[in-house]
Amino acid sequence: MTLARPPLDLGRYQDYDDITRNFRWAIPERYNIAAETVDRWAAATPEAVALHYEDGRGARTTLTFGALRAETNRLANGLAALGVSRGDRVALVLPQRAEVGVAHLAIYKLGAIAVPLSFLYGPTTLEYILNDCRAVALVLGADFVDRIEPIRARLPHLRHLILVGGPGPGLAWVEVVGRGSSEAATAETRAEDPAMILYTSGTTGAPKGVLHAHRILAGYLLTFSLFFNIRFGERALFWTPSDWAWVGGLLDVLLPAWAFGRPVLASGARFDPERAFALVADYGVTHAFLAPTALKMLAQVRTPRERFATRLEVIASGGESVAAEVLRWAEEELGAAVNEFYGLTEVNHLIGNCSALWPVRPGLMGRPYPGREVALVDDAGQPVGPGVEAQIIVRRGDPTGFLGYWEKPEKTREMFLGEWLKTGDMAVRDDLGYYRFMGRNDDLIKSGGYRIGPAEVEEALLALPEVAEAAVIPSPDPVRGAVVKALVRLAADVEASDDLRARIQDHVRRGLAAYKYPRQIEFVQSFPLTTTGKIDRKLLRQQEAERKPSLERRHGP
Repeated sequence: MTLARPPLDLGRYQDYDDITRNFRWAIPERYNIAAETVDRWAAATPEAVALHYEDGRGARTTLTFGALRAETNRLANGLAALGVSRGDRVALVLPQRAEVGVAHLAIYKLGAIAVPLSFLYGPTTLEYILNDCRAVALVLGADFVDRIEPIRARLPHLRHLILVGGPGPGLAWVEVVGRGSSEAATAETRAEDPAMILYTSGTTGAPKGVLHAHRILAGYLLTFSLFFNIRFGERALFWTPSDWAWVGGLLDVLLPAWAFGRPVLASGARFDPERAFALVADYGVTHAFLAPTALKMLAQVRTPRERFATRLEVIASGGESVAAEVLRWAEEELGAAVNEFYGLTEVNHLIGNCSALWPVRPGLMGRPYPGREVALVDDAGQPVGPGVEAQIIVRRGDPTGFLGYWEKPEKTREMFLGEWLKTGDMAVRDDLGYYRFMGRNDDLIKSGGYRIGPAEVEEALLALPEVAEAAVIPSPDPVRGAVVKALVRLAADVEASDDLRARIQDHVRRGLAAYKYPRQIEFVQSFPLTTTGKIDRKLLRQQEAERKPSLERRHGP
């Protein structure tokens, strides 16, 4: 198969200095995500595979770019027949499956706005979001009807319910698609026109809708190329276990891979490390996005190289810091390069790695990606030099930058410091321009006058082979205000003991500083996770704050 010219070619750059000095954004005035993915490659290589899908029972489906365009056009026509038009919001509650991609592309073709929502959301969150964005239609997996039925009467703007994968109230997917022709025009949209609303997880108050323009995909193509090491051969196959309602699934894999005309693997099965290795080996996955939590779970599988003939070449990871020990495991046990990156839903891929162009340094999340202007500022908004912990900010103008929070102009303004967007994340920059993530500024543990970033303590814990996962939180203390507490999930076959607790504490004390070691260690079997697959540290902090007063009342001072 001869591939058409890629939408972005970075092969001419030699190293970090070369690309940061010479790269310039060139976002066209007219841009539509559907035109740059399915339309482009269905015209160039209609028989090329766009998607491999395996459901939870093992049944397999393959979709070419030509078939993807036909299905997308039918759905676009079907939605138009229902009255969906430019600017309307259409929500999706679906796990990984072909209909997710088809729905997104059909919505973009109409010039409407996609609102992907996690299938883990309960009725209360769904009710709030669907009313907040005033969605006129909802594409819903039949397994999740029970989430909508209790709130359906309280969704006055929702006119159409389209069910995927089974019977129920509303319209069947096949019925809506069956109404439409396989030919449809793609709306003429500007790069600045809204395309999607990505709701935050609501760590502070109700979820906020992060409104993005069609240009977001153009902005992601650069860093997608970099964190997957630039060159994608004809056998390249992309996969992620991350929910396609989240940036990690939708924008770190699905849409950019299709923009490059490369296939994606989707699985309807629940993530399991053993099964994930088998899936990757069976299909020949070469490029994967794995959140650190998934990487940690995979690292617990013994001798993966001996048991699974994987073809993994590059693993990209983001959402949390990748522990140095996990990075070494991936390179040594899987033979795959690992490129970590950092960003926000509001503006993404600010800092990261591309081992093809610059060295990856374990424990550091990388250097600012080209096309971005990143800085660190103190509490007064003043720039700081190397070695000083401060907040990460990024200058306006990045094409991955959001248009604003949906109908929340005051919240949008609060994110900015003049021409700079505040991330709320703390980091330290070294003399070579590499950044070390220190944690959220509201996650910092203030103990006895010290400010302690939980991320570096967690990294120290994960360097121990006995530790599989760790979360570091403050525990209220009447003398110090708070002390460092570590919740630790041990590796397989490791037993908790007072001796192990002491060795863990001593390891951190000697490796970091005496004031940073966890004075309290609690061994746990599992962690609560957010909808994006991260350890829910906010919930852990809340539980500790609620639990500690009760313990003091029970046991006295």
